[in-house]
Amino acid sequence: MRRQLIAGNWKMNMLNTDAVSLARQVKLKVMGFHRVDVLVCPPSTALTQVSEVLGDSEVSLGSQNLHDRRSGAFTGEISGEMIRSAGAGWVIVGHSERRQLFGDTDEWINRKLHAALEAGLHPIFCVGESLEEREAGALSEVISRQVRVGAGDLTPELLQHVVLAYEPVWAIGTGKTATPEQAQEVHALIRGLVQELGGEAVSGELRILYGGSVKPDNAGELLSQPDIDGALVGGASLKADDFCLIAQAAESIIK
Repeated sequence: MRRQLIAGNWKMNMLNTDAVSLARQVKLKVMGFHRVDVLVCPPSTALTQVSEVLGDSEVSLGSQNLHDRRSGAFTGEISGEMIRSAGAGWVIVGHSERRQLFGDTDEWINRKLHAALEAGLHPIFCVGESLEEREAGALSEVISRQVRVGAGDLTPELLQHVVLAYEPVWAIGTGKTATPEQAQEVHALIRGLVQELGGEAVSGELRILYGGSVKPDNAGELLSQPDIDGALVGGASLKADDFCLIAQAAESIIK
């Protein structure tokens, strides 16, 4: 059975003191959870301090992005090795905000996935369509392209270390949420693509998260869908109570 994963993407929020406080609260509130994995992704400036707070707790630590090179003249960037040295074991790759605002192409995301895996990180590989693409009937085409170009050259052995996240662009930060049926349809599509790339065993074990205005009041219905294995949480992850209620919803689900 695939374990649920609840990941919090704090985005460009939280000064170090605030990040440390939030991490402490999450750490305490999820103690005793046994059927769900919990992950927080603070800004890179807070990684080391949050790592010290989390210590050997059940809460894992990730970065929000990485460069595809190990070092070099790339001002303002962060490498996979730097992320590991800061105490994190996870990284988000291909978030829609990176695609839209910073020019991350499918090809670049593919290189970032390789860089993350080479650094020993677990990548959360994000895919998703815009409202225009959905309304134009291009959802399947867009998701297929993103998955195939982004991860198509990964061996089954590498692919099994990846977590995918479906985040409909039109539902991020808008308050809109895909219905459980809409989300399940795309998650099933993604799992089918993963089966083509890595085989049935890999697709059966690989976790696919939903991201897009996940909140305590809609988490249970979304997470209970057969191909939804957790959530990539944005705004609600900045409030310890809300984030941990989502994790609690995941903890209570037995599929």
